[in-house]
Amino acid sequence: MAETTQRILPAQYIEDLGQDYGKQLAALTQLPIDTSQFAPTVASQDPYQTAAYAQATDPTQGLGAYQPFLNKASTAADAATGLTGTGAGTGAGSIASYMSPYQSDVIDTALTEFDRQAAAQKASQAQQALGIPGAFGGGREGVLQAEYASNSDRNRAALQANYLQQGFQQAQQARQQDFTNQQAVSNQQATLGGGVQNLAQQQIKGLGSLGGVQQAQSQAVLDAQQQANQTAAYEPYQRLGTYGTGVTQLISGYPGQTQTTSTPNASALQTALGVGTGLAGIYGGLTGNNPFKAIGSAFGMGQ
Repeated sequence: MAETTQRILPAQYIEDLGQDYGKQLAALTQLPIDTSQFAPTVASQDPYQTAAYAQATDPTQGLGAYQPFLNKASTAADAATGLTGTGAGTGAGSIASYMSPYQSDVIDTALTEFDRQAAAQKASQAQQALGIPGAFGGGREGVLQAEYASNSDRNRAALQANYLQQGFQQAQQARQQDFTNQQAVSNQQATLGGGVQNLAQQQIKGLGSLGGVQQAQSQAVLDAQQQANQTAAYEPYQRLGTYGTGVTQLISGYPGQTQTTSTPNASALQTALGVGTGLAGIYGGLTGNNPFKAIGSAFGMGQ
């Protein structure tokens, strides 16, 4: 019985497009993609950021620039603390250390002058006593001189004590003033140190902010370039994908061509020869004789 085979094929120009698409796809996918062209990249530090870091770590003008002022403030505070006691003794910070080195000279000069005047007055009184009748007989001169000497000694002691008290009070005031000055120096140095640190922080922050803006801009440029490189790398695939989509739409949108193939039935002679050949083969296999040997010899096909 004859067999008939039917196939629905696309139009020839569509089939040609499909074959062309397949060749291009095979060729394109064999090419490696250089992913390093669009690998993530981090923008380097901006010079302003580098300057901010350098200043921040500089001990003379960075975040630690306050340290010298703090040291001075601490020294002054320690000096002020040393002046909070009674001031006894003769060591550093004592009241005696604040007394004028010229005080003894002043006292000595004042007492010398006092003694000179006292001696002059004593001599004057002696002369006056000589002019009094019976002065030597009654011992008046001795009594007068003894009384004067007693009064003079008291006055001399009072004068010396007064000078010493003045010197003590002046030294005490000088010590108190020094305490106040040391406190003021400590506070001033601490304030200066804080001000220096605040200024340094503001400058470092400003440099960091400017650098951050510039770095962000650089990063944006790198990201845009990365995206552009990635788009360029995959552009052939996108273009080929568009090509393949178009071919697919053409195949589905146009009717195909029907191709029919028929296989005719065998003739009676062909059937008989086929059957005879089969039987001869079986007979030859069993007996070892080929009944078609003579026919083959006639045609020169074997002996």
